[in-house]
Amino acid sequence: MIFNSIEFAVFFPIVFIVYWFVLNRNLKFQNIFLVAASYFFYGWWDWRFLSLIIFSSLVDFFIGIKLGETTDQKKRKILMLVSVFTNLGFLGVFKYYNFFIENFTQAFSFLGTSFEAARLDIILPVGISFYTFQTLSYSLDIYKKKFEPTKDIVAFFAYVSFFPQLVAGPIERASHLLPQFFKQRQFVFKDANEGVRQILLGFFKKVAIADNFAVYVDQIFSNPEAYSADTLILGAVLFAIQLYGDFSGYSDIAIGTARLLGFDLMQNFATPHFSLNITEFWRRWHISLSTWFRDYMFQPLMIRYRNLGASSTYYVTLFSFTLIGIWHGANWTFIIFGFLQGFVMCIEFATRKRRKKIRKSGKGLWLYNGLSWFGTMAFWVFSLMIFRSPSIQFVGEYLKHIIVPTGEYSLIYQSFNLRSLPFYLLFVNFFLLTFLEWLNRKESYGLKQISKFRLVNILLYLYFFDRIINNITSEQPFVYFQF
Repeated sequence: MIFNSIEFAVFFPIVFIVYWFVLNRNLKFQNIFLVAASYFFYGWWDWRFLSLIIFSSLVDFFIGIKLGETTDQKKRKILMLVSVFTNLGFLGVFKYYNFFIENFTQAFSFLGTSFEAARLDIILPVGISFYTFQTLSYSLDIYKKKFEPTKDIVAFFAYVSFFPQLVAGPIERASHLLPQFFKQRQFVFKDANEGVRQILLGFFKKVAIADNFAVYVDQIFSNPEAYSADTLILGAVLFAIQLYGDFSGYSDIAIGTARLLGFDLMQNFATPHFSLNITEFWRRWHISLSTWFRDYMFQPLMIRYRNLGASSTYYVTLFSFTLIGIWHGANWTFIIFGFLQGFVMCIEFATRKRRKKIRKSGKGLWLYNGLSWFGTMAFWVFSLMIFRSPSIQFVGEYLKHIIVPTGEYSLIYQSFNLRSLPFYLLFVNFFLLTFLEWLNRKESYGLKQISKFRLVNILLYLYFFDRIINNITSEQPFVYFQF
């Protein structure tokens, strides 16, 4: 089930009514109902995959209890490794097995040796990368004695499967989300109003912006040899807009939906496109993933290899971001995407003193900031072109057609035709969103504060609602569902 579907439009009001008007006085029943609703929501795709999320939840629930009871460090380490290998084992089999088998056989072929290995004909379970990291962080936090295990299996299952953020995040930590299942929840109109506004913003990003830009992106990337260089560059830019609208839109809907049920989810995007460097960008983009790798990968490795001095920062950064790339999928394009993020961060780390000196001088700071922003966005768009490509060979072809164009069709030139006015209207929507996010750049989402004049707010909400209703043509899945 996806948020922008008829099924969800029926599902959520029923959940809301039962949750608040039937079960509002019994916390235990509310939690049981949330587990049932979440399993129904997830099982709508394929009920067979419910066994994975149930098994993963059971493993980490009982490992958590044992970790809390055991003081023997050797036993605690074994328990922790069981959790790691169970969770990452599921992820490895379903997401990466075929990728490694194919590359393994290709390596043997390259050496002139024939090697046959069977592929697994399996479907990638939706959201497995998200809930796997969520359950794994629970066990790791208990192992590090940062969090006490729970013995309430219903609350724990609700934490793992909570349907607003189950499929594409934010990737929540037990220390933040799990305690909320033990507190009596009350319907607060102010919070509900905030939730509705954030849901409205999320649907506007997804339906009015991302889905419409996706039409042009798919056309350009499906046949790059037919387009001019300017259109190919535009295609990469449009994909960057599409991805942000799609993914941050999902996060807004998830956070807003959770708020309507009395829960607070972490912020996942903080106006990343106003960043002046890639390091800052990743502090603002997919925050739940970048902070997960920071806490459970980067910082432990930095402590372990601190004897290497400053060079440890480079090695660990490259390694961590390469893994972030692999997290996205079993493709060399994702690996290169992650490696490039880490590589540029290493450059920024090496030049941080010089950049700080320039900022302190104050001379031509506006020009320096402008160039920094442009360079950051140009690199991000380039790396997303690799991210969007189906293979490394395709990346080479796409770049070749930019450098030595073979196609003649120019989307930019054709769009000057008045009949293409809807194309420009897409940019009007995007610039409106950008303006609102600039006004709310210090807030948790783009509609937090708009205007002191109620009429302006009402008109803006009506415009958003109109764009959403008039642009829903089909149930377009969210991009990050494939990860």
